[in-house]
Amino acid sequence: MVNSPILQMFARSPFKPMQEHIVKAQESAAELIPFFEAVMKNDWNTAAACQQRIAELENEADDLKRDIRQRLPASIFLPVPRTDLLDLLRMQDKIANRAKDIAGLMLGRQMQIPQPIQAELLGLLQTTLMAIEQAVLALRELDELLTAGFRGHEVDIVERLITGLDDLEHKADEHERELRSSLFAVERDLYPIDVMFLYQVIQWVGDLANRAQQVGNRLQLLLAR
Repeated sequence: MVNSPILQMFARSPFKPMQEHIVKAQESAAELIPFFEAVMKNDWNTAAACQQRIAELENEADDLKRDIRQRLPASIFLPVPRTDLLDLLRMQDKIANRAKDIAGLMLGRQMQIPQPIQAELLGLLQTTLMAIEQAVLALRELDELLTAGFRGHEVDIVERLITGLDDLEHKADEHERELRSSLFAVERDLYPIDVMFLYQVIQWVGDLANRAQQVGNRLQLLLAR
């Protein structure tokens, strides 16, 4: 038990395991870029390899999540309430879960992305990944926040990061609305069932930014305590 990697991380920093977990979730979502590029080329062998990597990263995130839940010290030994950290962990985990959902659906149906919306879809994905990166940057400041006693200049830094995250989520919302309009313009030339699943994929890609923003919201609650 003493040599548990999770316990060793807690010994180095009470937030280190949380930081490790969100990086794993970020890596899972980032793998959607080569996955989408392969799908748009109808390169299903490469797409399958990317989907497998996404699933592996999501499983690794799940393993970290379970270990953190089991090893997380009692609140008396933590600088913030244990329940708040568990809520934050749950929000982070939803990022990896959604990346896995997207890749699984698209690969399972071997979905065709209409050429007129391909660039816009990649643009939406890039924006959502920027939002996740912003959430990762905010999590990395937790150790400095602890050192500063959750006061002063370090709080301002995290607040600015969270504001930037909110801006990126809003930008993703705008991209999503524009992409839906672009799909609507061409959907008459597509099979209705394909259109339905394309709208689902667009919603799920935008959902990645929403889930990153939820991480930021939980961080704000920590700052407010």
